[in-house]
Amino acid sequence: MTAADRTTRYELTREGLGELLDGEPRYRLDQVWAGLYERLADPAEVTNLPKALRARLAYELPLALELVDESVSDAGDTVKFLWELDGGSRVETVLMLYRDRATVCVSSQAGCAMACGFCATGQAGFTRHLSTGEIVEQVVRAARRAAASDRRVSNVVFMGMGEPMANLDRVWAATERIHGDIGLSARHITISTVGIVPGIRRMRDLPLPVNLAVSLHAANDELRDSLVPINVRYPIDDLVEACADYLEVKNRRVSFEWAMIDGVNDRPCDAEELAELCRRLRPSAHVNLIPLNPTPGYPTRGTPLADVNRFRDRLEELGANATVRRNRGTDIDAACGQLAAGREVTLSPTRRRSITAR
Repeated sequence: MTAADRTTRYELTREGLGELLDGEPRYRLDQVWAGLYERLADPAEVTNLPKALRARLAYELPLALELVDESVSDAGDTVKFLWELDGGSRVETVLMLYRDRATVCVSSQAGCAMACGFCATGQAGFTRHLSTGEIVEQVVRAARRAAASDRRVSNVVFMGMGEPMANLDRVWAATERIHGDIGLSARHITISTVGIVPGIRRMRDLPLPVNLAVSLHAANDELRDSLVPINVRYPIDDLVEACADYLEVKNRRVSFEWAMIDGVNDRPCDAEELAELCRRLRPSAHVNLIPLNPTPGYPTRGTPLADVNRFRDRLEELGANATVRRNRGTDIDAACGQLAAGREVTLSPTRRRSITAR
């Protein structure tokens, strides 16, 4: 078998693994699959397999992600992995360790085509979709790293590089693998979107009750058009209607992510518009306020923390549920909106003019 003939370890389906194990006793399939997904083991560590079979699997099922760099912040509690994919594209994964649990923030694309100007991934542009196996492998390898710190991965969030709804077939296949084989509850899996309405409607009709997070950032179309360009195609009223349908079918909370940008979307009128939008989805809408993290390609600073807290208080006065999210990994460019996989990003002249004109 040549390198070109090999399938990467987590790309292979259970049926495909059965074909690879043709000629072995039938119970070997269960042993190998449990080793890879329940124990998160390398083939060499699946000691109930014969040594020759372990060596064969290690060769015939290589990993897809080559570790380029690992950065650590927050006294070891935030870890960012930089991976190189087949073909040379690079993506990043973030592992966040808490006292008794761990969350993995995974990427679904190399780069992103959504062009949100304040996001480093959007500034860098789109390269390609990630495969199902490349997504699953991020979770497995981050979980192994968490286990080394005596933590178990309890949550997976699709909030890394890329727009998950633009790669939903592979994202959903990975979600089913994470849920059904690794064993993570659907209620601990969150899929985010900048507002791809057809994707939300598709996900509504898929079986698992995963959480939905919408990167909102503005509650009127004029401002959101400038911050999140896809809003021109899927305006706020359409987005809210899709979220309402998702809530009705799944009975899961919808979260709105709001990157707070000084003087842009942190004014009293912004709080009032956002609270009114949330009331349309009560009682199941929740707002996560995120002070904008610095990126090289966006000149506007994040809202000072004191003003973020005042914005939260105003939302709560108006009846909206809101939480100020703690930034983690800012110093290693691992916080929300900072993932660029080491690519240089610059502010385009068009984006510079639109920001200055506000």
